[in-house]
Amino acid sequence: MKKQDVPQDKSSLETTNSKELCYAVNEDGEYTTAHSSGWAPKTIALDNAIAEINERIAHAKENVEQGKSSPLEYYMEVHKMDIGILASYVGLWKWRVKRHFKPKVFNKLSNKILQKYADVFEITIEELKEIKHGN
Repeated sequence: MKKQDVPQDKSSLETTNSKELCYAVNEDGEYTTAHSSGWAPKTIALDNAIAEINERIAHAKENVEQGKSSPLEYYMEVHKMDIGILASYVGLWKWRVKRHFKPKVFNKLSNKILQKYADVFEITIEELKEIKHGN
């Protein structure tokens, strides 16, 4: 596409003052870069993905508040991780991390293990143990 035809549709990128870097053809027919504030189909996909992430966070928070899961699930979702990624960051097997989602197991974890999780989420152990209702 020509540089002057690069889409500048309204998108979620505008709220962060970010622009996407795209390749386009300039007046001389050479490839160059151009910034785009958004493109309607991509914006729809991005908005859908963000809505799904927010639903997963809300579901995780509900699970924690009902005692069905430990706060690890909530913080994992907030940080847009899955069990595999979280396990690799804390240096534990996936099955162990999944087991730590059980409140009874989580409540018995040592400070050493809790600190690994807290470091990954960039919070304190106290914040890790209990999610605030405002988050």
